Amino acid sequence: MSEGKHLDREEKKPYRILSLDGGGAKGFYSLGVLAEIEGLIGCRLCEKFDLVFGTSTGAIIASMIALGMSVEEIHDNYKSFVPEIMRLKKPEQKSAKLAELSEKVFGEAKFDDVKIAVGIVTTKWVIERPMIFKGSVDQAHRRKGTFKPGFGVKIGDAVQASCSAYPFFSPKTVTTADGDEVTLVDGGYCANNPTLYAIADASRALNLSHQDLRVVSIGVGVYPSPKQSKMSIMYWANKYLLSVQLLQKTLEINTQSMDQLRSILFKDVPTVRISDTFEQPEMATDLFEHDLKKLNILRQRGRESFAKSEALLKEFLL
Repeated sequence: MSEGKHLDREEKKPYRILSLDGGGAKGFYSLGVLAEIEGLIGCRLCEKFDLVFGTSTGAIIASMIALGMSVEEIHDNYKSFVPEIMRLKKPEQKSAKLAELSEKVFGEAKFDDVKIAVGIVTTKWVIERPMIFKGSVDQAHRRKGTFKPGFGVKIGDAVQASCSAYPFFSPKTVTTADGDEVTLVDGGYCANNPTLYAIADASRALNLSHQDLRVVSIGVGVYPSPKQSKMSIMYWANKYLLSVQLLQKTLEINTQSMDQLRSILFKDVPTVRISDTFEQPEMATDLFEHDLKKLNILRQRGRESFAKSEALLKEFLL
């Protein structure tokens, strides 16, 4: 992404930010919300938003948006790949299928190719710190003189890293333009809700006024956990399920903590947060859901959640 292109967009006020949570297959909920937003604004999301941040499944969606894809195109890719990835059991199998998705969707695209500013959140496995792939030097907080879009890494590789929920996926090693090899895992371990990072870029790196920002933060919804089987022969399946539930609980705590911090540190930044809680037993699901019918229900719930915030979204986006 060229610096000039970003500066041209900066002149437009308000500065609109889209932030997308992680949550695996539950990203279908986010797509439901986004489909309605795209219908509201009457154009592709990249034509309305100035900055998009994403973690894990949100990173996949954010990257496609930044490259100019429509929500329908993104949904088509999700229907084709997500159930296939999530029904696999072994980490190496999941990661291989994720790499296949990455190659098909992103190919050789790099962060120079994005149409709007973007942030993809990952976690450095060895030193336990975030590594955020960005498209514009304007987003850099330090070391602007040596900035390279996305550290020179392909978008697809950054997305794979952001989605690598270890130990259910294998860690992803990337090589930067400087020749550094970095082992990365899911960005949800440091910021499953990346809104705080997105606002920091806009207010600190871009030096924009809080009152000039309009933030749309979209989660994946909160659902009951699938019930464990009472059959003893299902012991190992139950153990796997408990591990998934622990991961989900960890990510949800992270999500809520980040949103609480956002509301304290940036309480004067106009923000719409969309992520409803569903308590009906039939809505039980997790981030590895692979039943396309259930995933379509999540998408429908996302569309319904949009309606609750439609009036405020009109103020933000129209």
